[in-house]
Amino acid sequence: MFITARKGPAPAARLTAALGEAGRAKAERVLEALPGHAATPLHALPRLAAECGVASIHVKDEGRRFGLKSFKALGGAYAVVSLVLEEASRRLGRAVEPAELGDAEVRAVAATMTFACATDGNHGRSVAWGASLAGAACEIFIHAGVSEGRAAAIAAYGAHVNRVDGSYDESIVRSAEMSARHGWTVVSDTAWDGYEDIPLTVMQGYTVMIGEALDAMAEPPTHLFLQAGVGGMAAAVAAYAAQRLAAAAPKIVVVEPARAACVAASVEAGRLVTIPHGEPTIMAMLECATPSPLGWTILHNLADACVTLEEDEAVAAMGRLALPVAGDPAIVAGESGATGLAGFLSCLRDPAAKAALGLGATSRVLVFNSEGATDPAIYAGIVGKTPEEIAR
Repeated sequence: MFITARKGPAPAARLTAALGEAGRAKAERVLEALPGHAATPLHALPRLAAECGVASIHVKDEGRRFGLKSFKALGGAYAVVSLVLEEASRRLGRAVEPAELGDAEVRAVAATMTFACATDGNHGRSVAWGASLAGAACEIFIHAGVSEGRAAAIAAYGAHVNRVDGSYDESIVRSAEMSARHGWTVVSDTAWDGYEDIPLTVMQGYTVMIGEALDAMAEPPTHLFLQAGVGGMAAAVAAYAAQRLAAAAPKIVVVEPARAACVAASVEAGRLVTIPHGEPTIMAMLECATPSPLGWTILHNLADACVTLEEDEAVAAMGRLALPVAGDPAIVAGESGATGLAGFLSCLRDPAAKAALGLGATSRVLVFNSEGATDPAIYAGIVGKTPEEIAR
């Protein structure tokens, strides 16, 4: 389903300021101090672009980020480390620099802190990794649909994993309740009334990947197809691109599973709405019922359209990236990672969507592989080859 968006009011200046060049610089200053920091690859797909009749298609491959296999490594871990540095600065009475994260006196502060969040998998893995780096405790809440493989990947960083018998949104409520009871710090990628600063910090981390992508492109994109769960990543990328590119800003298309299209439902209603929970989607990282109010505020203003995907469309895009036409690189994209590309291909097949977005010979398309094979067994079952076989 394709929906043309009706633009809402401009977001508050504090949101755009946090998600512009200064916000990216602030995030990079912290992230550069973390082990394994490096820009992720930007892949050109010239053969697919020619087949689609567009000037270029680029894929920013976040499956390589920090070894955590998803863009979420930029958000949760960044927020956790930032909070530790802030608390250490307060207690030690001086500004503590990111390079001091491993120092004994900073770790002694971190050891008194516990971070918590709810997750479909990737955000919790990032929060757990950040807490492990700092020496803090971590409590992660997962819902009934999170695979055992993703749960084990979180636990591998020393986090205590709590499984909630319910949906992602119910795990958010549980994590907030338990954190209030025990004095833990919630590091969520979605906001709610009275809780915005930390989710905004998480979103600020995501500006790094769009900044890197634009740095590497000879010409800026004309179209961005951005997958959304609660909408934090899509909003952060859209906000940064709008500020950096100004009059040349690309069209923004939000891509969601048809079974969990809470942003599209909000766009149709012209206000933030919660959709009912239904059948699970294969795009597990995007299975959310309510947009983040912060993300919605930005997307309501910047999104040009929404497109929803059927399950087979995500599978087809995974296969196209894994087993490309000769001349294009092979890319390991997880069930949610390939949805940006799937959204673009869906719009190409829809004449009305293609016309509304102005997709044609001069279009330069940018999508994000938001996750690699975060559960290798599930990936191999869908694609028919292991991530290692694809990488070879």
